[in-house]
Amino acid sequence: MSNTRGPISQFMERNYLHFNAAAMMDAAKGYETHLDEGGKMMITLAGAMSTAELGISLAEMIRQDKVAIISCTGANLEEDIMNLVAHSHYKRVPNYRDLSPQDEWDLLENHYNRVTDTCIPEEEAFRRLQKHIHKIWKDADNSGERYFPHEFMYKMLLSGDLEQYYEIDPKNSWMLAAAEKNLPIVVPGWEDSTMGNIFASYVMKGELKATTMKSGIEYMGWLADWYIANSEGKGIGFFQIGGGIAGDFPICVVPMLYQDMEMENIPFWSYFCQISDSTTSYGSYSGAVPNEKITWGKLDIHTPKFIVESDATIVAPLMFAWILKQ
Repeated sequence: MSNTRGPISQFMERNYLHFNAAAMMDAAKGYETHLDEGGKMMITLAGAMSTAELGISLAEMIRQDKVAIISCTGANLEEDIMNLVAHSHYKRVPNYRDLSPQDEWDLLENHYNRVTDTCIPEEEAFRRLQKHIHKIWKDADNSGERYFPHEFMYKMLLSGDLEQYYEIDPKNSWMLAAAEKNLPIVVPGWEDSTMGNIFASYVMKGELKATTMKSGIEYMGWLADWYIANSEGKGIGFFQIGGGIAGDFPICVVPMLYQDMEMENIPFWSYFCQISDSTTSYGSYSGAVPNEKITWGKLDIHTPKFIVESDATIVAPLMFAWILKQ
């Protein structure tokens, strides 16, 4: 056992020897090897990982250059910032399985939006961000400038306007860590997030132009250029937390470049790991085993492939702890 590792890693090395625990260790060591050999890593965030406070471990991964690019849902993009500015107003509902429809309605009436056992406060989270992001959107709209969703969020964070509201240690915000490094992010399907809905409402009211927000097609084009520029040598790995559009959108960039752009020398993703509790099967992207991705031109026969069938809120922080030698 290496003495350079901290107590979490030492515990993992001693205990996690079989089954899903061993798969997790193999995947974590594979991630580490990929970086040690000069590779870069994309992390994709599905679900509500920001509300699960993944930022506590992910922010340090970003600071230590263990992740080169992130693909996330619009919810994860905004909910990390909401947690940063409204943490004390969140409401935990440990008995969420016992809630009746009436209980759920009462939460709505009190302006709480529930994510499993955690309720996000509308006024302190959504509306607080809305006030500040609207000004940034409007300034861009007035001056004919266009940006991606995450670039607007970076502007808001780096302006310092939100510091007055901080309710957690800012080092635990992955979005703040990403903004400070100007980390590349792609946010497919941003429109279905709360801020996406709010932006759409301003467009419908004639207050903002839809074109002020760069689109998903532009994200795909930008990602293709980034992939071409960064895939030399060891190449780019793909670390997928959950499933859905956060994973499916960026992984498609390789077959697009190969098949549609006819770039026959484009490298495949050079590492693949998915943490998922999705049932394997039945046409779902989240439930597809990694080998299926070979047939779609996403992974090579020789790409190291790992699947950890477990709860990402438990597994991801452990894997990050291993990679950070904690």
